[in-house]
Amino acid sequence: MEKQLHLNLLASRPPVPGGLQSGSKMRMGPGRKRDFSPLSWSQYFETMEDVEVENDNGKDTFRIYSSGQHGPVLLLLHGGGHSALSWAVFTEVIYSRINCRVVAMDLRAHGDTKVKNSDDLSAETMAKDIGKVVEALYGENPPPIMMIGHSMGGAIAVHTAAANHVPSLLGLCVIDVVEGTAMDALNSMQNFLRSRPKTFKSVENAIEWSVKSGQIRNIESARVSMGGQVKKCEEPLNSPGVSKSIGEVIIEEEEEEEEEGESNQKRKKEDDQEVKKESLYTWQIDLSKTEKYWEGWFSGLSALFLSCPVPKLLLLAGVDRLDKDLTIGQMQGKFQMQVLPQCGHAVHEDAPEKVADALASFMVRHKFTELKEGFLC
Repeated sequence: MEKQLHLNLLASRPPVPGGLQSGSKMRMGPGRKRDFSPLSWSQYFETMEDVEVENDNGKDTFRIYSSGQHGPVLLLLHGGGHSALSWAVFTEVIYSRINCRVVAMDLRAHGDTKVKNSDDLSAETMAKDIGKVVEALYGENPPPIMMIGHSMGGAIAVHTAAANHVPSLLGLCVIDVVEGTAMDALNSMQNFLRSRPKTFKSVENAIEWSVKSGQIRNIESARVSMGGQVKKCEEPLNSPGVSKSIGEVIIEEEEEEEEEGESNQKRKKEDDQEVKKESLYTWQIDLSKTEKYWEGWFSGLSALFLSCPVPKLLLLAGVDRLDKDLTIGQMQGKFQMQVLPQCGHAVHEDAPEKVADALASFMVRHKFTELKEGFLC
């Protein structure tokens, strides 16, 4: 039960066997070595750009990935520690289903976004960031926008909508973040963050860990999104800050790799040799240092969500996530809710097609857009 409470910042649900989503097209047969090599953003998005916005201290630069030229904009906000690349596979799927434009952004202190004050992760500042980026992209007359946020990004989406930073807002979709469970999780969040590996020998090792630990259950999504969560670190190998590397914590698979013809011990020796040659990788952002902002992200979130005067969709990995305010609001029909079982916290990564279907159905029902030819809700 304690692990489930950590869901509102990072994925920590127990892994499914082999770390893969049931029925995943990436599942390999017996004796085959899985491919954990990184995938490029360009396989999923059409363009990547850096958008400059003015602030009190100068200019901030936000990394933006986008697809499409027509239709409403789906503005995608990622969870804590993740990046816009967590939306890559989902973007490919939703863009094939409905007429839309997709814009996924790296939030401040995440991914490749560069801001003057990366320590300020308050809900107010991050919500203002969203409004500034929208204005920089579209000027004073932005197109209709459907804002979609996962976990921390879902909380920031609610704060952004409530403060009316996006005047052309059509609707709001929040993925697997609920005030009650989020607030309960905060007391033990630091212990969870400390339990993660501090470093990885390579991006491939980070991808492997994310899949085998169950953080991301869809190996394809892990291969594109984990590159946005880690960065090269400059500390020497014997530094205390990098003492706990992926080789010490990764969950070993039970399967025999007959085709490779090598034992786990031999593989470990070769991996140890490799780590001496290569740079280590560490987390892009140290989430433990953002603790003072956690309560501000989630406190009062349910009432704020219910107060937003646009059609709302709440997607959850489990019905146990609902708190009292949301349960009452759902009974009163103030928002639409859908539970997507057999997913981890990173619902849009684990089951991008299910999330895309739910969102497409919601948007078509509200006449925000139309389905592309060949697709039915």
